[in-house]
Amino acid sequence: MLVLPDRDTAEEAAEVLADRYELDEEPRLVRDALAGEDDAEDAQWLLVIEDPDGRLSAVELDDFAAEWDGWREEP
Repeated sequence: MLVLPDRDTAEEAAEVLADRYELDEEPRLVRDALAGEDDAEDAQWLLVIEDPDGRLSAVELDDFAAEWDGWREEP
């Protein structure tokens, strides 16, 4: 799972990730409101990546997320 700063970034990153790593499915976008925040501006976006074959390494995902000012988290 990658955490990204906003929806536009997450949508673009999902498309690039699917193309770059030839994923069968584009990652799923999920809005993650920060605890105690009601304002949509305070939401982060998650890219949920299905990789049942384990083709993507943690290092690759860390580097990819950093390109988009985000980070990787274990689900």
